[in-house]
This record gives sequence, C-alpha cells and structure tokens, in this order.
Amino acid sequence: AQQPGTPLTDKEYYQFFMLLQIARRANTACLLRELYGCVDPLVWRLDEYENHGAIPEGPICTALPEAPFFPDFCTFAFYRCTNKRLFIKV
Repeated sequence: AQQPGTPLTDKEYYQFFMLLQIARRANTACLLRELYGCVDPLVWRLDEYENHGAIPEGPICTALPEAPFFPDFCTFAFYRCTNKRLFIKV
C-alpha cells in the first residue's frame, strides 16, 4: 500500500484515467440520448454496438429490484442514464 499523499504509480495513473475516459464516454452517450432520443442515427448505432449489432426488441428484463422490467431497450438505456447507473446490463 502506498503512503497517503504520495502520487500514483504509472500503472495506477493509467487505470485512473482509463476509468475517467470510460465514464466520460458513457456520459456523452447519455447526453446524446437525452438530446436526440433513440431514433437518432448515432444513438441507434451506439445501441447496436452495445448489443453486438442488434438492438433487443420487446420487453427488457433486469436484475434491478427497483426496476425489473422495461418496455424496450431505449427506455432501459434512458433509465440507466437518468439514474447514473451507466454500467448496468440487462
């Protein structure tokens, strides 16, 4: 363990900034979703990418106790964004 107040190692800096970049990208995707909705071509492509090329149709079931069911992937993705639970999966 490092002494409190000492700088991160090179490896620790890499991991720290990699996490920030991932969160920033997720926040950007959420902002696009909020501004343009799911029918926007860029948001549509992001959803396809997240789902290996095909956006799930129909209801989405999750393991979230507070929200176990969503009518579609768009609603689920919007829930994720608005509740800052960016990395939960269906």
